[in-house]
Amino acid sequence: MTISMIMEKMITVSCGNIHDIEHFVKVWSYAKTIGELEGLDSETQFLLETEALTHDIACPVCRKKYGNANGKLQEKESPALIIAFFSDTDLTESQVERVSYVVGHHHTYNGVDGLDWQILLEADYIVNASENAYSKGNVQEFLETHAKTAAGKRLIQKVFCL
Repeated sequence: MTISMIMEKMITVSCGNIHDIEHFVKVWSYAKTIGELEGLDSETQFLLETEALTHDIACPVCRKKYGNANGKLQEKESPALIIAFFSDTDLTESQVERVSYVVGHHHTYNGVDGLDWQILLEADYIVNASENAYSKGNVQEFLETHAKTAAGKRLIQKVFCL
């Protein structure tokens, strides 16, 4: 399965929710850029891009089930959805497990165990901060406490003119 096929499948799952579609495409774009600038190997880059495209797979379910798409609710619902999403694909069990794990923790900043997870956090933050007009102070705090990759830090500084 290619990244383009994953994107098309996520667009189908999003069923006309333009905000969700534009959000995951933007997160994917930043994640792809940071990963390439960091020089990730091809497998980690593929996992990162897959995680970025599917990171909010639980939003529609959460809105329907709980009335909101709170990050912790997304983390709770995501793993089973990821497994089902990739059940008819050629991704290996190991790849699906990693995507499921990272997507199931994409609002958790401690215990980060790989560049794919770290970069997803940074890319998602950039998009969330932009979409929700986070204050410069909030962005600066994220930059100082949670951004770890050199490329992610540079992009945050440039996007928000810090």
